[in-house]
Amino acid sequence: MINLEIPKKFGALVNQAHQAAAEIFRPNSRKYDIAEHEYPKELDIFAALLDGMNSSGEGGAGAGSVRRTEKSNQVRNGANMSIVLGAIELCWGDVGFLLSMPRQGLGNAAIASVANEEQLARFGKLWASMAITEPDTGSDSANIKTTAVKDGDDYIINGEKIFVTAGERSDAVVVWATLDKALGRAAIKSFVVEKGTPGMEVVRLENKLGIRASDTAVIQFTDCRVPAANLLGDPDISQGFAGVMQTFDNTRPLVAAMAIGLARAALEETSKLLAEAGVEVDYDKPANQQHAAAATYLGLEADWEAANLLTLKAAWMADNSKPNSLEASEAKAKAGRVVTELTLKCVELCGSIGYSEHTLLEKWARDSKILDIFEGTQQIQQLIVARRLLGKSSAELK
Repeated sequence: MINLEIPKKFGALVNQAHQAAAEIFRPNSRKYDIAEHEYPKELDIFAALLDGMNSSGEGGAGAGSVRRTEKSNQVRNGANMSIVLGAIELCWGDVGFLLSMPRQGLGNAAIASVANEEQLARFGKLWASMAITEPDTGSDSANIKTTAVKDGDDYIINGEKIFVTAGERSDAVVVWATLDKALGRAAIKSFVVEKGTPGMEVVRLENKLGIRASDTAVIQFTDCRVPAANLLGDPDISQGFAGVMQTFDNTRPLVAAMAIGLARAALEETSKLLAEAGVEVDYDKPANQQHAAAATYLGLEADWEAANLLTLKAAWMADNSKPNSLEASEAKAKAGRVVTELTLKCVELCGSIGYSEHTLLEKWARDSKILDIFEGTQQIQQLIVARRLLGKSSAELK
């Protein structure tokens, strides 16, 4: 049975993550929103601290240590729960900062999810971004056109990847490519391509609506030769797409956690501004007997709580070796929708103050949209949930 209280052993982690968010992330949030593409140097000290926590076994707050727990008869809260709880606190400070943290990229989560022990040792200290999306391939990751052709002890990769988070700053990129287009999704594998590899080039950085502290790159691969040992997990095509897709079972709750943290920040700021305007939110009174703004706020809180519980459940299931593909998509879908609707409603409730730069509400509204898009859009998550609930394959339900 899942316990809804935060495990005591993660108390120090949550406090440290919140302190970093309050003292490093949020105070510099507006600065790097304006100075897009400039690396937040303030992160270096925190990243070093996080490396020490991870190496000592205390667990960190980034994405890099997420890994499915081996089967156990004991109920446990492990790496997945710690990462989710840490991400919630850090994104209360700033989502773009979390996405800019060295050695804590979404590619690190992919490595941790599917790499073998030798690869974990070799790539564990790299900062890895993840390259999935292509100009003609967005939500349908099974339609990837980037190719990886075996050539002796290497693979030769050709293709273009867009919207690569931390694509310029990271040490390596986890690239999704197909070994054989004729075999469809079964032939898609992921490869670690380290920066400086001939044939790999960052060709452009995107200007974005939100998360401007984080760089978002377009990367071109032209006859890029990568050792076969850099193919993550099992190279056997008979293993199919499942191994690659397992990455999402861990990263989707992580993105949902980012949304939970950002939404909580917006709720807290809105509560403060409503109180200053004389609007009292009374938890002992029915919503329909309160000020309209208070009633709206109560509804936003309820939606937030539902998304929060779904996210914790998905992480808990991963830590306890329970299949969580359905729950991971439910959490991502709910949290992504909640954070976009909630932050816009908070801007609306706070009027001119919410729309201006007097607070971070307008920035949070801009930052929130990406959390409903990357790691699988809202629509794709709903489709995955429908397939799981109805027992339909991707071919049967499109």
